[in-house]
Formats: sequence, structure tokens, C-alpha cells
Amino acid sequence: MGRLTTHVLDTAQGRPAAGVRIVLCRLEGGNRSEIGTAVTNDDGRTDRPLLDGAALVPGTYELTFGAGAYLRAGGLGAAAPLFLDEIPIRFGIADAAGHYHVPLLLSPYGYSTYRGS
Repeated sequence: MGRLTTHVLDTAQGRPAAGVRIVLCRLEGGNRSEIGTAVTNDDGRTDRPLLDGAALVPGTYELTFGAGAYLRAGGLGAAAPLFLDEIPIRFGIADAAGHYHVPLLLSPYGYSTYRGS
């Protein structure tokens, strides 16, 4: 069974990023449809997959991470405006039976992502 998961790590503090709001959208024909939201737990993960089973279909998706609110809450966002606020990551799902893991490694001045396992 396919699924979409994520994990947010705070690389500036060397720990999972708890309390990051995530919005999941599907992009189709120039339209963006919000299909779910989640908040990371104490391990920097969501409590459930963002998508799984029949809800996971091939297509283009976007995860938007609320990094700014997280950074401000942790005292890492003193400067206004923040260098990073909302971080959108657009990606494609080709295999509905696959596991797509999209982690975010976050600091106040940079981030990275990759297809994890």
C-alpha cells in the first residue's frame, strides 16, 4: 500500500522540529487544491501518513511547511522579515503503491529535502 510521509528536523538545534504546520495540496491543470493539513509531533513526524491507500494517486503535489512560525516560537526568528517563512516543496508521485517520504532539514537560513525511505 502506498503512502506519503514527512519528517522535519531542526538542524540548527540538532533535534526534531515539533509543532510545524504542514499543508498538503494537489496540483492539477493549473489548479491547487488543499487536501490535508498536519502538525509535527515531538519526533518531528506526523501522527499518520499525509496520504495513503486509495487517496494516494499519481500526480503533482506540494507540501508547504510553516517554518516561520516554528522558528519564531523557538526564538530563532528574531529578524523581521524572516529569511525563511513558508517553505513549499513541489514533487511528483508516479507510483501509487510506493512509499514517498519527503523530509525537511531546517535551519533559520537554509533547508534541504530529498526523497527518503
